[in-house]
Amino acid sequence: GTAIINGVGLGFANRVRRGDVGIVGASGTGIQAISSQIHNLGSGVSHAIGTGGRDLKGAVGGMTALQALALLRDDPQTAVIVLMSKPPETAVANQLLTAARATGKPVIVNFFGYAPPAHQLNNLHFARSLSETASLAVSLPRKAAPTQSLPQTNGYLRALFSGGTLAYEALLTLRATVAPLHANLSLDGVVELDDPFHSHGHTVVDMGEDDFTQGRLHPMMDNSLRLRRLAQEAADPGVGLILLDVVLGEGAHPDPAAELAPAIAAAKANRNLPIAVLLIGTDVDPQNREQQMERLQAAGAVLFTDPTAAFEAVSESLAAPIFPTTTTSNPLNKPLAAINVGLEMFYDSVVGQGGTAVQVDWRPPAGGNERMMALLAKMKG
Repeated sequence: GTAIINGVGLGFANRVRRGDVGIVGASGTGIQAISSQIHNLGSGVSHAIGTGGRDLKGAVGGMTALQALALLRDDPQTAVIVLMSKPPETAVANQLLTAARATGKPVIVNFFGYAPPAHQLNNLHFARSLSETASLAVSLPRKAAPTQSLPQTNGYLRALFSGGTLAYEALLTLRATVAPLHANLSLDGVVELDDPFHSHGHTVVDMGEDDFTQGRLHPMMDNSLRLRRLAQEAADPGVGLILLDVVLGEGAHPDPAAELAPAIAAAKANRNLPIAVLLIGTDVDPQNREQQMERLQAAGAVLFTDPTAAFEAVSESLAAPIFPTTTTSNPLNKPLAAINVGLEMFYDSVVGQGGTAVQVDWRPPAGGNERMMALLAKMKG
């Protein structure tokens, strides 16, 4: 195993300077490679917590990694976190990404063989190699810039898009942390809706698909079908957030806010339902972008003009708190005291680094001979 706690390396670990980078890893040599490179780049490590590869199996559910993230979240010496592992199971990866996002600190994620949903998602930064992971850990700003946000919700997302590419990008971004996610589009990690006219759980709908446009204009020109769907979703008490896109430009509806603003106000009339609007357009589009924005905001919409910012805010809004209430005592802030069982060289290593350790001599029964161990077990039975 590999770990570095309060500057003391445990097991197979390199000697690195203290710093503000915390590491959670399900790969011992991966931790060694990243921590060494962080040191060689002039920075240092606060703590490195090795979890063991089986921790990220579905049966275990990343239990140790989640505890490690909570400890580093509460550690004042840790400003940036590295989360890395061999390929985790998909459900565990989603849970870990949600936990990493909830730390509020910049987190560099390197899951070997995992297709990242984006280069960056909120405070999560995805790396594709050990060297890139270390480089990002050293170079990232320690405090994230403030961004537009949405209120936290325990309800379901209903995203009603007129633009198909926007719907796809929303799915690509959200599927890493929102599960299960349903849509009328086919994409790995997304559950396809049985009926696109009725949402289920967290749902993203491209209303420009053939099911919605047969015999009628595209929703970028005709809002009628989307207005009815907006009212339908707002009437569902399980819905906690609605996301709409508004696309301006030549050929699009001449005044979308004239229809959408009253519908948004009506949807919010009976309860404080957050409604986010992603507006795509320029200041020289014929619809007058500034007037469109003002009227949508006056109706109660939270406005975004950047797709990534909108989808990150939605992802953050849907994140359920997963960490327990912060305790006053963080074990990482206490002096290290290790109990070494077996090979005395690891005991000598801890003591040689100035740590406190107790050596417990242990040898496997029958010298580790499996045949003899089986015979002994039968005799005891």
